[in-house]
Amino acid sequence: MEMVSMLDDGGLQLVELSPVDPWMADPREPLELQKGEVKVRYGTNCVPFRLNTKRIIFSLNVGRFHLLCGADLIYISHMHSDHLSYPTLKVLAERRPDIPIYVGDTSRPVFWLESQVKLTNIKVLPFGVWQNVSHSNVVDVFPDSWKAEFIKNERKKLLNYKATLVKSLQPRIYCPFAGYFVEAHPSDRYIKDSNIKNSAEDLNALINKLAPAIKTWTPQPGAVLDLGLALRDPTNREAITNPPASAKIYKDSWEFDLYVNELKSAIKSDIFKHQNWIQFYYTWAGFQNYNLIVRVIETDDKFECITDGYDYLVDFLDLSFPTKRPNREHSYLEIKNRIGVMRYVVLHGCLWDDLYIGFQNRISRDPDIYHHNVLDRYDTNHCSAKNIWPDF
Repeated sequence: MEMVSMLDDGGLQLVELSPVDPWMADPREPLELQKGEVKVRYGTNCVPFRLNTKRIIFSLNVGRFHLLCGADLIYISHMHSDHLSYPTLKVLAERRPDIPIYVGDTSRPVFWLESQVKLTNIKVLPFGVWQNVSHSNVVDVFPDSWKAEFIKNERKKLLNYKATLVKSLQPRIYCPFAGYFVEAHPSDRYIKDSNIKNSAEDLNALINKLAPAIKTWTPQPGAVLDLGLALRDPTNREAITNPPASAKIYKDSWEFDLYVNELKSAIKSDIFKHQNWIQFYYTWAGFQNYNLIVRVIETDDKFECITDGYDYLVDFLDLSFPTKRPNREHSYLEIKNRIGVMRYVVLHGCLWDDLYIGFQNRISRDPDIYHHNVLDRYDTNHCSAKNIWPDF
C-alpha cells in the first residue's frame, strides 16, 4: 500500500506503507469452520455476517433499518458517504443509541461529525490488534455514441481486470459484494442510463472460465452462504440457501426524503445570506500558493444555474476572490455543484468527497489534469468545521 505525502519544500514523496497484520504479529492456530458458524447474507449496500450467534454488519448507508437495529455490532471502514451515512446514523441513534460501532484509529477520523449523532457506544480501535467481541452483551462533451462505446470498452477492461485479479489471488470462495449501487433518484437518470455496469453473474462466469477451482457465489436478497460448509466441500448444495423464486431481486421504492431533506436543510442557513461566507470558508481551510483558479457554480438538480445561487472564483495562488480570471497563465477548474449538497458540505465542514461520490457535481478542467494538492486539502486534511461558524 502506498500514499503520497507533501514535503516542506512543496515536493511530493511516495511512501510505501507496511502495516502489521494481526495474524502475523500475533499468530493464532486456524480452526476449521463448522456448519452454521459463519453465514454471509446479501444486504444491498451493507454486508451482514452471522458469526455463531453474533450478527455483524460492515458499512451502513441507506435504509435497511431492521438489519442495522438487529446487529450485535457495526463496523465502518471509512467515512465516504456510501459507507457512512449521517441521516441513517440519526435514525439508528433514535432506535438503538447504544449499538456497538467499531471504527479504525485512522489519521482522518471516521466520525469527524460525531456531534451530529447521539450514539453512545462508538469504539475507536488500533489496527493490527485482535479484537474480542464474542462477549458483547448488546444486541446487534462527447456524442452519446462515443460515450456508449467508451463505457462499453472500459466495462470490458474492468471485467477482465477483476477476473484476472481474482485468479491471481486464488481464493477458495469469491463473492462480488460491491457494485450493486444504483442511481435511483430521478435526477441521476442520465448516469444510470449511460453508466451501464458489469453484472455479478458475468464476473463470476468469467472467473469460473479462467479459474474453475475457485467457487463463486452471486448474492441475492435473502440468500445465505454457510462459509464453513462451502470451505469444507464446495460441491455441497447445503452451503448456499437460495431465496424463494418469488423474492424481489431489485428494489423499486426508496426513502429519498430522509436523505434529500437533510441536504436541503442547509440551503436556507443564515450564513449563506452573507456573501462573505465564501472568503470566510476558504480562508479557514487555508490552502493557497498554488496556481489554480476554481470557479464554483451552485445549480439545481439538472446542473442548470439558479437565480439565487452563488457563482464565484477562487484564486488559490494568493487566496483571493476575483470577479474574472486573471491574465496570467494558470490552471482552471470549473465545478457545478447541486446547491443543497454544496451548502451542506460547507455548513458542516464535510469532505469534498461527498460532492464526487453521489454524482452531485460536474467538473471541467483546463488543462485536463488532476490537482492533487488542492483536492487533498479538501478531502484528506480538511478539519471539522463545527466550531468555526459561531465566529462568522
